[in-house]
Amino acid sequence: MIKSKIKRLVLLLTGQFSHLAKTVNINKKWYGNKYGGFYLCPEFLNKNSIVYSLGIGEDISFDLEVINQHNCQIFGFDPTPKSINWIKNHQSLPSKFKFFEYGIADRSGMIDFYLPKNTKYVSGSFIKQNNVNEKHKIEVEMKSWEDIVNTLGHKKIDVLKMDIEGAEYNVLDNILISSVLINQILIEFHDRFFEDGKLRTINAVKKLKEHGYEIYGISDTFEEVSFIKSTILNSKYDSKSKR
Repeated sequence: MIKSKIKRLVLLLTGQFSHLAKTVNINKKWYGNKYGGFYLCPEFLNKNSIVYSLGIGEDISFDLEVINQHNCQIFGFDPTPKSINWIKNHQSLPSKFKFFEYGIADRSGMIDFYLPKNTKYVSGSFIKQNNVNEKHKIEVEMKSWEDIVNTLGHKKIDVLKMDIEGAEYNVLDNILISSVLINQILIEFHDRFFEDGKLRTINAVKKLKEHGYEIYGISDTFEEVSFIKSTILNSKYDSKSKR
């Protein structure tokens, strides 16, 4: 814990992650384990909330804690073979967790999906990046954001969580121009997978801010970042709380 705090302080002092500075102060809580978790603002969640969890891998600690704390519906998505098999072999999934064997992309269809270089790892990507083996690919079903929400019939989503191995940069535009209202967006940025990764994240954060999203939670590694739509913040989170 002390080493983690020291590392975070060093990263802050160097200014390397200044583009991920918190822009609003609201209540937040860490959901899930250290590896698969994110910050959430719990005040805007209840039993009627809809949560999309894009990218499951073999870790649903985040999803289970959200269900346990708020009894709301989780829709999980992952086209990765290892993830699909892990879910199928999981004997104690709650009824509130519904899993779909496809992922999100910038288009719908059967798409080349690159598996990780390290065969012990789980998560692949349809994006060519440093963590995948371009020669080891399979075809998987992917859907665009528009097709996903139209298929499920959702006009409002309380939480959208994305841990999709570098594909976040490619799908974000379609998500932001959608007519679907999303209250909170949680993203693991994989800038470490790309030579121009920092620039990709800077541009993504800029787009989110232009669409009215504020940063309220950042993990110690600066990889998991939580955004909230400014229009849903109630009067006690007025402009005086921003810094």
